[in-house]
Amino acid sequence: MKRGNRLARGLGIVGLVLGFGILQLLPAIQMAGVVHAQTASNVVVEGNRRVEATTIRSYFKPGPSGRLDDIAIDQAYKALFGTGLFQDIRIDRPRDGRIVVTVVENPVINRIAFEGNARVKDEQLKGEIQSKERGTLSRATVQSDVQRMAELYRRSGRYDVTVDPKIIELPNGRVDLVFEVKEGDKTNIRTIEFIGNKAYSDNRLLEVIKTTKSGWLSFLSNTNIYDPDRLEADRDLLRRFYLRHGFIDVRIVSVTGQYDVARKGFVVQFVIEEGEQYRVGGVDVVSNVRRLDPAMVQYRVRLSSGDIYNADALERSVEDLTIEAARLGFAFAVVRPRADRNYQARTVSLIFTLDEGQRVYIEQINIRGNTRTRDYVIRREFDLSEGDPYNRALVNRAERRLKNLNYFKDVKITAEPGSAPDRVIINATVEEMSTGEFSVAGGYSTSDGLMGEVSVGERNLLGLGLYAKPSVQYGQHASGVQLSFVEPYLLGYRLALGVDLFSKVQRATNFISYDTRTEGGSLRLGFSLREDLSLQLRYSAYSQKVTLPTALDNCVLSPSALINGGTGVVPGDICYLDGEASLAVRKELSQGAVLTSLVGYDLSYNTLDNNRNPTSGFLAVLKQDLAGLGGDVKFLRTTVDSRAFYEVIPDLVGILHLQAGHVTGFGSDGLRMLDHFQMGPSLVRGFQPSGIGPRDLTVGTTNDALGGSLYWGSSIEFQMPVYFMPKESGVKVAVFADAGSVWDYRGPTSWSVTGERLAASSNGMFVNSSAGAGLLWASPFGPIRIDLAFPITAQKFDRKQVFRFSGGTSF
Repeated sequence: MKRGNRLARGLGIVGLVLGFGILQLLPAIQMAGVVHAQTASNVVVEGNRRVEATTIRSYFKPGPSGRLDDIAIDQAYKALFGTGLFQDIRIDRPRDGRIVVTVVENPVINRIAFEGNARVKDEQLKGEIQSKERGTLSRATVQSDVQRMAELYRRSGRYDVTVDPKIIELPNGRVDLVFEVKEGDKTNIRTIEFIGNKAYSDNRLLEVIKTTKSGWLSFLSNTNIYDPDRLEADRDLLRRFYLRHGFIDVRIVSVTGQYDVARKGFVVQFVIEEGEQYRVGGVDVVSNVRRLDPAMVQYRVRLSSGDIYNADALERSVEDLTIEAARLGFAFAVVRPRADRNYQARTVSLIFTLDEGQRVYIEQINIRGNTRTRDYVIRREFDLSEGDPYNRALVNRAERRLKNLNYFKDVKITAEPGSAPDRVIINATVEEMSTGEFSVAGGYSTSDGLMGEVSVGERNLLGLGLYAKPSVQYGQHASGVQLSFVEPYLLGYRLALGVDLFSKVQRATNFISYDTRTEGGSLRLGFSLREDLSLQLRYSAYSQKVTLPTALDNCVLSPSALINGGTGVVPGDICYLDGEASLAVRKELSQGAVLTSLVGYDLSYNTLDNNRNPTSGFLAVLKQDLAGLGGDVKFLRTTVDSRAFYEVIPDLVGILHLQAGHVTGFGSDGLRMLDHFQMGPSLVRGFQPSGIGPRDLTVGTTNDALGGSLYWGSSIEFQMPVYFMPKESGVKVAVFADAGSVWDYRGPTSWSVTGERLAASSNGMFVNSSAGAGLLWASPFGPIRIDLAFPITAQKFDRKQVFRFSGGTSF
């Protein structure tokens, strides 16, 4: 019994202790229940001025339980900071069931200013940064703006730039944001080094890349400024250069730029592994396409056995074979080249295999990035359209054409899957560039004297792909105006229509005694027969008039004044004592303005590796003109001009130049003197303009050149850079030998009005020749050339000119 009472008392004491503990924990349990019961209506906002409290409350979104738990409050906190509207946010949860959100709003930017920027305009900097006037100030955005501005300066070569942002407090929560800029000096490239190159010298490789070293003419360009993007492009240029010259295994191991503090510039280094040079061992075309005979397309391969392997020619061959197969009706044919090497013989056997490709069609062609150029100007460079079979070779050709337009800084064409497995979408992304041109040109030559030209041009007029250029020329011996206009796609076809209007005056010089005024125009229609062959048809009509000073045209012979067989005047006749122009010239003068109306064509074949500075390839132009479709003169003129370039050894380029021409007149009037070929240093250097060929030797005359109806010329020249001069100087030396002849004058030799007969020099073919050396400078002012040519064979009446200088500028 006692034991039971004792147990009851123990249980009672335990119950009292538990009850007391529960009473002590009850407020905490009740408070926990209150906190978990909080909702968005319990959110109290403090410190806001511009942002509405309801906007801030909208960021507090209940969780799955319908309550604002810790996770929901944390998400609201992060979202509010992400708006960029607040400098600080504090969230308190007192025990009364509320959530108190205290915010400090970011100030509003009243004004953005830049100080210390002389090289970059305020407008450029404002366009680069993300902070905006009347927007809120975000310190994170300001720091990002500092990096953006520094990057803008680095792109222009100023790596020492520092940008310090300053915030000036103003009343009513506003601030002025001022960026203090210390631009520093341009960070130029002091040295460019090549390591590992054996086949080609540093100077030859410097001609390949776009980056240049700093020099005394560097202020005229920006290629001497350190630019990592340009260096990456140079890496690709070097690789493609080696691949064009047979070095299949070439690797551009690294391209680095290290800043040299002592020299205040960068040292750029290219590390190259050249490998061995390979030649083409054999070429074969295999067809796995039914009914497609490989012999039908093999002629489009641009490589043959014995050639130095050329990756560009290989790519073009794949493209040409694919296009030819499509032309024959095999639109889905795919060309896969294979190269089998013979390491011992250093040859590569090429096999082009034509297979049936996947039947894929173009669903859509998207044009992106063009803000000025019309879409159709870009689309017309594609030989493909929506619904056509997809042909990668044609897409590559379109990309190359767009780049060659010179409308865009960059062109990228990519393909992505379409709405079905057999559909593809083509995206052409372009980055436009300025296409306007304003140039002031000037120069001096020993033939034309001082000269100057002002021109304004637009390659992409109104974004329509049109070309227009008016120009005005004024010089010591020549002046004129010209207006040119080209529509490259006439009526939507790949036909270039050109219109030229011109007026030019050529004044008398030491080489000719008369002035010539030419006024007229021409209409041209050009198109490509294939990538390396083009044809241009033209019609020209122009009026030509010869004028002379009175002193050279005051001879009126009396019937009794006889000319002694054209060798002189009879004693006592004073007609020629003060000098007269040639009979042929004065006869042109008596005719007044003569109208020439002619049709003609140019057929051009061009395989040059570079049109501006070729080292290999062939260029030939055949021209023919037929005059007589109306007008006052009738003749047929044919000329051919060809140049072959070959790199004899690295850096030494050989040039073989051959040219010839023939003109024949028909009709009762024969051939005018002005329609003959007047040749000089353009045919054989070492002679004056119009310095070789038939000449009027009549005593007492100015001994004018008469020209010839036939000519031929040949020249061989070797050019190489000057090794001790930097690449950016663009200086080369040349040695050459020329030979040629002008003969067979068929113009007037007598004049019934005066009874005169001219004493023409020998009319047979005589070979003039010369040899000499020259200095070529591809200067920023334009190409300049100085030649010293010494005649080897010449007739006694030929006019020599050992020194010749020509040059010009454009800026």
